[in-house]
This record gives sequence, structure tokens and C-alpha cells, in this order.
Amino acid sequence: MNLSDFGQFLSGRTSVRQYEDREIEPELLETILKQAAKAPSAGNVESWDIVVVRDPSVREFLSDAALNQEHIAHAPVVLVVCANYVRSMARYSERGILYALEEASIVATYLMLSAHAAGLATCWTAGFDDDQVRDILKLPNHIRPVTLLALGYGAEAAISPARKDVLEHIHQDEW
Repeated sequence: MNLSDFGQFLSGRTSVRQYEDREIEPELLETILKQAAKAPSAGNVESWDIVVVRDPSVREFLSDAALNQEHIAHAPVVLVVCANYVRSMARYSERGILYALEEASIVATYLMLSAHAAGLATCWTAGFDDDQVRDILKLPNHIRPVTLLALGYGAEAAISPARKDVLEHIHQDEW
């Protein structure tokens, strides 16, 4: 793959909120999870965890916790990507909190790109009540949910939103 092909690949990935009523094959999901595990990690600590949610009733509860965002209930799988502070803080003290959040975000990005390469659609969802998600999934106190990643076969055309010119974000040598 060259840089132009990669750019087209990235442009083709966008958030999708409508999914076909079609299960994701377990082998395909396992492959996507294994590919995401290749994400970079500070000191190779891998301070992230993923809760795979297939149960429709649990997805419905998560949808409620996500401010009633229906795509969470309707996606066949929701990957709850979490930061695991204990792993990173054991090595990096308080700085490990930041590393765990960063690593969970990077893993979620790898999940989205792997899913896109497999012909699946995703939607990163950050708007949710942390405590409700913790209660629903019985997460330990040292685990923080970072995103609810809806995953499935898209039932709508992926339309890329308009973006700012990249130069609006770039600063040379200083702000």
C-alpha cells in the first residue's frame, strides 16, 4: 500500500450509526481484536482492556447510559474500550493515568481501522455516564471506560463530514 492508497483508505472510514441486523462472525471479531492488540504501548505495559458486548439487553442499558444514543443498542457488537490504570501506574506512577487513557484511545483507533479494512462500520461514542457504564459492566474501580465503540455491518452509506483545512491545526516550531 502506498501513501495515496492509505489516504483513500482513511477517507473511506467514517462514523456509521445504522447497522444491518447481521451478526459479526466470531473469527472476524477475534482477528480485529488481535490486530488492535498491536497498538503501541508505553513500555509495552498494554494498559487497556476491552469488554465485548453482544447481549442485546446489555447494549440497551449501555444505550441508556450513552444519553439514549440508539446506535449503541442496535449495533450487533459494542466494544467498550477501557483504560487500566493499575497496569500503567505500577510502572509510571501518576503519569500512568495519562498513558492508560492514551493507550485505550490508540487501541480504539486500531479497532476502527481494522474493522474498516474488514468491511465493517464503527462509531466512536464518548458521550456516556461513566458510573452507569461501570455499574452495567461491573468494572473494577481502577478501570475507566474511554469509548463505546459500536461495530457492525453498516446499513447506511458512509459519508465523510467536512473537515477543517489541516493547516488550521498545524504550528511550526512554536504556537
